[in-house]
Amino acid sequence: MTKVLSLISTKGGTGKTTIALNLAVAFREARKTVVVLDLDPQATATAWSDQREDEDELSVLSCQHGRLQAVLQAARDNRADIVIIDTAPHSEAAALAAAKAADLILMPLRPEIFDLRAMANTVEMIGVAKKQPTAVLNAVPVRGPKVQEARTALEELGLETAPVTIGNRAAFGYAAIASQGVTEFEPEGTAATEVKALRKWVAKRLGAA
Repeated sequence: MTKVLSLISTKGGTGKTTIALNLAVAFREARKTVVVLDLDPQATATAWSDQREDEDELSVLSCQHGRLQAVLQAARDNRADIVIIDTAPHSEAAALAAAKAADLILMPLRPEIFDLRAMANTVEMIGVAKKQPTAVLNAVPVRGPKVQEARTALEELGLETAPVTIGNRAAFGYAAIASQGVTEFEPEGTAATEVKALRKWVAKRLGAA
């Protein structure tokens, strides 16, 4: 059965596309059939895919939110294991469509006060779809108390936080330039280890291990 993972945040710069693409590569490496649906008009994920050498091993499709259900049905008909939806930061219509379609919603945010304040809008919007997101702390500093402070703030708001955090690591930028995931660019690196751990957690939550 096809499982749908949506990356949603109404704030820009939280790392939705980075996490979506790196998870897609990691799932593919775990021998899953993966489709990424790029709902962002800027089409960053699609451009990343266009530069990859092997066009057939990972499918990234630019999609308008009005056609989301039709494209999802096509993915199901083709027996995709995982569909990952990457949304635009300032399109509530696209985010709402992605939320309604999701089996699991990840809400990336950095452990910074502006991201923590802005997430309330995302949570409220996702609530319209009668869904609850799981926060993923992204671009986490290597040292300092910000992670625990963010976790405490999220707990006080009654939000679940993924046990895996993604660090602020240069490998993500270098991998993006090469149109790769960090698990391809630097398979034994710390960034790759974090992405693999997040993939395993997501797979368990989706029942797609």
